[in-house]
Amino acid sequence: MPENPKIPMRRLDTVIKAHTIKTKHRESFKMFKRFMGLLLSIFFITPVYGHEFWISPLAYNLNISQPILAHFRIGQEFNGSPQSFLRHRTVRHEIHHGGDTLKVNSRNGDRPAIQTNGLGDGLAVIVHETNDSILKYTEFEKFVNFVKHKKFDGVLDAHSARNLPKTRFSESYRRYVKSLIAIGSGVGQDKAIGLDIEIVALNNPYTDDLSDGMRIQVLMSGIPRADVQVEIFERAIGSNQDVNIKLTTTDENGIAIFHAKSAHEYMIDNVALIPLEAKNGNDPVWHSLWANLTFAVK
Repeated sequence: MPENPKIPMRRLDTVIKAHTIKTKHRESFKMFKRFMGLLLSIFFITPVYGHEFWISPLAYNLNISQPILAHFRIGQEFNGSPQSFLRHRTVRHEIHHGGDTLKVNSRNGDRPAIQTNGLGDGLAVIVHETNDSILKYTEFEKFVNFVKHKKFDGVLDAHSARNLPKTRFSESYRRYVKSLIAIGSGVGQDKAIGLDIEIVALNNPYTDDLSDGMRIQVLMSGIPRADVQVEIFERAIGSNQDVNIKLTTTDENGIAIFHAKSAHEYMIDNVALIPLEAKNGNDPVWHSLWANLTFAVK
């Protein structure tokens, strides 16, 4: 049989160099995209107060070992722009799965903010906690609208009783968000994980019979939040239809029950507002804690 033709060394050297340059350019472009995303996040994308912040998976149902991808979003009425991962704004960034807590090693500028290898069969709970951000009120009407919308009874009277100003006062706030993803069968159960405020799904929306309603519980420092408002945002999966928004109230055990439709995704939101004692004139006098949970129903 004839021998395989040999590639001339000069030509082989040229091929290797071209491949090396192409690979370097590809990697450089990836690094450039990540750098630009980080730059835009730092200078142009800031936490937007008064808007929901949530985890938005690219898919709620995954095959075993399929990579997990999810955006952070900020917006209103379940519509918002994707945000990059920023380490300096992060306190917790993890996935709970099969009894294990797995740290998500996102890089600054990552978008989607969550990009990690796939997992085995079961329910995965993505968790993210931000650090504190500060809002300064220049118009009292915005504070009033916020208080009324979230049904913070007695807060306006307390603000007056504390002799707080109606302008140029500050509030700190922090976000605590979770998202449920089904991997394979999706079997498993959400549970409290020690966030200062959190929403726990008492039913598994991927495996349980929800004919009697979807049950969630709101906890603050591990204690049920009774008689507080919960906002429910509902939308058909993959649809551009208007979002259906419902308001309900927790019972004495911090539990709220609502009808959940198949082939729909949900965002559940609850906010708490607590007073702070300012040590100087620039310190915040209120602190809000924002709990959020997203999931889908088959």
